[in-house]
Amino acid sequence: MNNFKRKKVIVRGDRSGVFFGTLAEKDGQEVKLEKCRRLWYWSGAASISQLAVDGTLNPRNCKFTVTVDEIEILDAIEIIPCTDKAIESIENVCVWAK
Repeated sequence: MNNFKRKKVIVRGDRSGVFFGTLAEKDGQEVKLEKCRRLWYWSGAASISQLAVDGTLNPRNCKFTVTVDEIEILDAIEIIPCTDKAIESIENVCVWAK
């Protein structure tokens, strides 16, 4: 897992949701991400695996939250490194907020 450190990843929590950010630390299921967005809903990718590889093909229908400086996820069950293509796509999705 150390080879993912400082890389942009997608993390799936067991109950907390799906997140995109830079992996800062990992200790068991506890993961700290920096510059993190919650990926509440995505369109244009069949799974988070495809999202991590291709990004979204339908960014206007995605619901990605604001970026927070840091978040600690206590129930991480999956960590997927993102390609440059996916990073650019995810980072360019407009903020979903009310």
